Amino acid sequence: MTTTPATVQPGSFLTLHYRLSGPAGDVINTFNGTPSTLTLGTGQLSPALEACLLGLAEGTQTRFELPAGAAFGERSAAMQQWMARQELTDLGNEGEQYAVGEVLQFPTPDGSGQFAGVIVDFRSGEQGEAVLLDFNHPLAGQPVTFEVQVIGVL
Repeated sequence: MTTTPATVQPGSFLTLHYRLSGPAGDVINTFNGTPSTLTLGTGQLSPALEACLLGLAEGTQTRFELPAGAAFGERSAAMQQWMARQELTDLGNEGEQYAVGEVLQFPTPDGSGQFAGVIVDFRSGEQGEAVLLDFNHPLAGQPVTFEVQVIGVL
């Protein structure tokens, strides 16, 4: 008696390997390490990436090519914001030295998670009184390759 492999449905708990890459190469790649576990619909992946997974059978390995902006939206100038250096100090980063390109983690307003911003510039000197942060996803506005191997579906 053969059983049909489980398929990915909304709310499925998944174990999978995946790779997200853009024009500059890989942003995330779990194929050489520990697989990821996640629950569809909880925001761990963008809605566009989750839509690619729906209906895939356990054991499937495939690749999706998403056009620019489809996976993480378009880049938004509004997502670049100046933050006073004092705000970083108030978040517990007193005396910290920063560099352009560094990724900083911030708590969500409700304290239940984190989000990231990338340092783009400084105002008033190298470590200035303000830091320009880009809160866009690194792959926003870019074509994305999403490769996935579905290991388990619950």
